[in-house]
Amino acid sequence: MKKLLVILLAICCAFSLVACGSKEENQPNTTDNGEKTLKVGVIQLLEHDALDAATQGFCDAVEAALGDKLEGGKVVVQNAQGEQDICKTIANGYVSDEYDLIMGNATPALLSAKNATDTIPVLGTSVTDYASALELDLVDGATGINVSGTSDGVPAQAYVDCLLEVVPEAKKVLVVYCSAEPNSVVQSDNFVAAMNATNPAVEVVVKTFDDSNDMRSVIAGNVDGVDALYIPTDNTAAANMTNVSGVCEPLNIPVICGEEGMCNAGGTATVSISYYNIGKVCGEMAVAILNGADVSKMAVGYDNEPVKKYNAANVAAIGITMPEGYVAIGE
Repeated sequence: MKKLLVILLAICCAFSLVACGSKEENQPNTTDNGEKTLKVGVIQLLEHDALDAATQGFCDAVEAALGDKLEGGKVVVQNAQGEQDICKTIANGYVSDEYDLIMGNATPALLSAKNATDTIPVLGTSVTDYASALELDLVDGATGINVSGTSDGVPAQAYVDCLLEVVPEAKKVLVVYCSAEPNSVVQSDNFVAAMNATNPAVEVVVKTFDDSNDMRSVIAGNVDGVDALYIPTDNTAAANMTNVSGVCEPLNIPVICGEEGMCNAGGTATVSISYYNIGKVCGEMAVAILNGADVSKMAVGYDNEPVKKYNAANVAAIGITMPEGYVAIGE
């Protein structure tokens, strides 16, 4: 009798373990229909209006199309607070947790994801030049590897035209950007080349700062005799535009910015794309990839309708009249 009880207890324990194992396998990673849930993660370099808008556009597109298939019904978003090492940590975490797709918002975030995996699809947004960032020759706009995305690029000529329209008598222009941002180097070089081709009489002085701590001093130390500033879509500058306006506005120096959020935070005029739109297009690319599309063959996407805009408060403060064709931000 005792032997029979031992056998029965052993059988009950075995059934119990099988049931628990089955519940553990099915609980966290399947939808109500029994399909595998999808894990999509975003690495955002830091918080500022442009990157926030791009992340929102991406999440809106992915969650609208795949919400019921996403683990938790949401895209996971993590912010690196401007630190490259945190970008790497977040990327490695997504890879370890076997995410199905990773999106890097801004070049350092994209590169961290790309360096963390060569198998998981990686998308980027708020990246100006993919060929330079990835050190690749793009074929028909595609990278040929597990990376694609959307660009915030606007032709440098558009910014040169903007500056010369806003400050037609400009003789000296200061270009400033953070030396740690590869996209800013490309934009600066393209701006200088475009200005030299358009109006070689304009002197262009290029200065870089290491981080937000020396940004104001670099600008203040180089504005003597300057008629206008140009700042590309530089993330460090975008997060610290009060350092720019604090120097330039009292001196009535117009600032041409790479995008609308920067302009609104302390610039004068811009030729701006919609960061929400490029984020949304990136999200639509993510949906296609998660439905079977090959990321390596997807051409980099763009917003092809940039708009000329200005900061009405700054324009009034520095006492200039905007040319026709510009729209006040917020109107």
